[in-house]
Formats: sequence, C-alpha cells, structure tokens
Amino acid sequence: MTTKIIWLVRSGLTVSRGAVALGLALLPLRQSSAAAAAGVHPGPMSRTEAFARAETLGALGRKIFFDPSLSASGLHACASCHDPARAFSPASAMPVEMGGEHRDQPGLRAVPTLRYLQSVPSFTEHHYDSEDEGDESVDNGPTGGLTWDGRVDHGADQAKIPLLSPFEMGNKDAAEVAAKLQKAAYADDIKAAFGETVFDNPKDAFDAAAEALATFEQSRPDFYPYSSRYDAFLAGKATLTAQELRGRQLFEDPAKGNCSSCHLSEPANDGEPPQFSDFGFLGLAAPRNMAIPANNDPNYHDLGLCGPQRTDFAGRSEYCGLFRTPTLRNVALKKSFFHNGYFHSLRDVVSFYATRDSDPGRWYPKYSDGTVRKYDDLPQAYWDNLNQDPPFGRKPGDAPALTDPEIDDIVAFLGTLTDADLQPEATGH
Repeated sequence: MTTKIIWLVRSGLTVSRGAVALGLALLPLRQSSAAAAAGVHPGPMSRTEAFARAETLGALGRKIFFDPSLSASGLHACASCHDPARAFSPASAMPVEMGGEHRDQPGLRAVPTLRYLQSVPSFTEHHYDSEDEGDESVDNGPTGGLTWDGRVDHGADQAKIPLLSPFEMGNKDAAEVAAKLQKAAYADDIKAAFGETVFDNPKDAFDAAAEALATFEQSRPDFYPYSSRYDAFLAGKATLTAQELRGRQLFEDPAKGNCSSCHLSEPANDGEPPQFSDFGFLGLAAPRNMAIPANNDPNYHDLGLCGPQRTDFAGRSEYCGLFRTPTLRNVALKKSFFHNGYFHSLRDVVSFYATRDSDPGRWYPKYSDGTVRKYDDLPQAYWDNLNQDPPFGRKPGDAPALTDPEIDDIVAFLGTLTDADLQPEATGH
C-alpha cells in the first residue's frame, strides 16, 4: 500500500492514498499519538487509529446502506436505487425511481451511479486547469460537487438528501431518521462508534449515520476498484480487440467523437487512473422525457445548475440547462441515460451525440406543421448554453460526425470500462 501523500480537494485534508482506500477522506486525520476522542466528532487520531475508525464506520455504513427500515415505507433502502450489481445505479430501466411512504411518489431525475465519486472535487464556479496540468490559466467554468447539479460537496451531505426527500426515503426530518436508527439492530454499533450519548441529540445521530454512509461509499473494493479491462490494458496486462481500439481512437479524436474532451480517458500526470469525467457542467439538450410525471406540466423545466432543485444559482441564465458530466465507468451496465433517463440504449446515446444537430428530427418531436421542436426540454432563451463542440454544432442535413460502424466501435470501447466484479461471470447474471 503506497503512502504517497495527496491533497483531497473535497475534504481539505492531507492523507495517504492508502487512507483514501479506507474512507479517511471523511475523518479528521492528523499524525498524533493521542487516542481518538469518543463522540460524533472525534479529535486528532494517529494513523493506526484513523484506519481502524474508518473500518468501523465503513462496516456500519454498509449496514445502514442496505437497511430498508430507515425509509417511511419500511421497504426502501439506499440499495433499492443503488444496486451494487449495477455499479450502484438502478437495476430498473425507469427514468426515475418511486419512493415516499407508499412508494408511489416519482422522483425528478435519473439516479446516478455512486461508483467513482471519490475524486469529484468541491463545486466551484471557476475551475482553472489545463491539459498538461501546468498552466492553470484556462477558466473551465462550473466544476465539481455531487449530484447532477453539484449542490453538495461531501458524501455525508449527499447521503442526507435521499433520507429526507419526500420522493425517496420519505422521512420528514432528522429526528425521524434518528428514531429509526435507535431501533435498528446495529444501534449499539452506532453508540460504540459515536459515543453512548449519540441518540440524546437527534441531529448527532443523523450526522453519525450520514458519516458512516459516506465512509462506506469511500471503500475501494466497493466503489473504486479500477478493475476494468481498460485499466488492465493501460497497465499492459490486457489487450483490446481491433474494434475496441478503433472505438478508443474515435472516442479521443477531437474531430470525431471528441468524447475524451469531457470524459478523460488517459491517466493523470501522477499516474492516477482516468476518471472518465472532468467533473464539469454541460448543456446537451436531451429530449424531454414525458415518462417523468413532473414533465406533464409544460411550465416545468429541470434546468440543472440554475434550478429548481439547486437554488443558489436561480436566475443565473448562463447556467440554465447545465448538468454535471458523469463518469463513463461501468456505463454499459446502465439502463437509462442522462439526467432525465430519456435514453435506454448506450448506442442511442452515442448516436444522439453524433446527430443531435445534423438530424434533430430523429430525436425531437414535431409541431403540427411538421417542423421539429428542437431542444424541446430547454426554453429557447437558454439555447446559447448548449455545447456546440464536436460532434455537436453541425447544421441540419450535414453528414453526421460518426457513421454507424464508428458508433458501434465507440460502444464496443465503452464496454471495456466495466469493472471485473460486475462482469457476467463475476455476478452470475
């Protein structure tokens, strides 16, 4: 286990890479011989103590993650929407999941994967970076944060959202969650990890559960194993087929797929495996999904960064229609795509990229006179926010950026990003 020191942007802590593997991004780790203080907010810990605490919290978080009793229905666990066999994405093809007390309340967005979130930086409006990680003179704009709109930075804060969402686990407040935790079979584990008085204050118990969940979600074997065939290929331990190699070239070609401009496919300068995301925000204009009940209201639009779920950028028109770029790792396992789950085929997603602007009638509905209702889920006032970089930016009737065989090649390459433990022979599917 390497002890190379890295800076964890999201937590503001300096820890070893091995510590990240045990979830120490969430712990107040400092070199110290003092024993860890008891309670929800322990004091300075030695490295050995911090590793031990991470293992304890990770094990506790795993129990919480799979516990349906924490929901209003008693049937809905974190794992209900984040299936481990699907890279912690939904097992269903529904665009949004159902939750609430009777599991009849539809969500507003597709559920994203929880794998490979460990490198997502804190949200910033102005991310300065460059291709060589040297000249940090280019403002890449909004970057980072968790969820589709980046509105929280830390795993513990993200974990609280579904626990309290009326269309997810449906608890009305932290006290309701704390009461359920106190009745759980692992309540003594919570007290052992956070102190005997942790249930005296419901907020402390709620925070403890969120911290345990976030620590579990930093577990390397579960959440960032980097075990795909592409990882093995980069390490010189596997080969790709001729089609997959063609797909990789097209994926990285700025005049063709240009996918790697946002979905970074090369290792970082420090050797860190590629994350297949730059964590930035883009406007792509996925077609409006009328399978989402909220979209039955013609005045409702999910505008991502500028609302309605994120509120601090309300009225910032330059941010409307932008959503965070997800990782493409394990993308071949997904059953719905984009923030609204409109697409259910990876090939259709790549085809949409290739022909959104050259053949909009293929994707968008038509008015009664036969003209295309282009970008139908984004008000025209925000069309200037749409990405026009290749393969976008073509005119109707132009040749598409990718031919059908080239689309097949890219899809084949994306199949190499599936982790080894999620391959059919590993899962028994």
